[in-house]
Amino acid sequence: MKKCIILANGHPPSKSIIKFLQSKGYKTLICADGGANSAKTLNLIPEYIIGDLDSIKPNVYKYFSDKSEIIKIDRQNDTDVEKCLKFVIRKKFDEVMLLGATGDRLDHSFCNLGMVLKYFNEINIKIIHQRSLLSAYTGNIILSTVPDEIISLYGIDSKTRIKSSGLKYSLNNITLPFGQKESTSNIAVSNKVQLRITGGKIFVIRDFDLLRKHDLF
Repeated sequence: MKKCIILANGHPPSKSIIKFLQSKGYKTLICADGGANSAKTLNLIPEYIIGDLDSIKPNVYKYFSDKSEIIKIDRQNDTDVEKCLKFVIRKKFDEVMLLGATGDRLDHSFCNLGMVLKYFNEINIKIIHQRSLLSAYTGNIILSTVPDEIISLYGIDSKTRIKSSGLKYSLNNITLPFGQKESTSNIAVSNKVQLRITGGKIFVIRDFDLLRKHDLF
């Protein structure tokens, strides 16, 4: 499976998270425009820097000019993150970990969540924010868990039905339409949670630190 990291211009992750992901096969680091500023601060060299380049600092641009492939794309219908996503889809990547996707601007954070759904059928996009890992799923899913692990589930619309086993608060073929109902802070009761998702997709948010600790990532 071909995996990569996209580092956006939001709150940067720790260097240890990036190194951990690279040890798990996310070898290629791509910066979305101003994400390059964070890469330099973390002393990391991205393979690509992609965007309209209005956020990268001049000294950072100069620093990476002979170290990374810098691709300027002026197209304003896409955010810099979306430009990166289209690039990695063309490059036939299977999975991308999106870091720095959340920050001071709620609109950017919300947009990046939308990208997970927009490109769901083309590439598997996951988002890490501090201690949280967000993934999107549909169909029949088995999650390796630890007892008492907190797992939150969010539906998108009223057509998506979810049935679960292995959760303290069972979901019995119910809907979780966004803004109406959710399954926040549900709890795993065994080493396996099974989900059957029909009619759409859901977001699942888990504790990334716990997954690392128990080697479940």
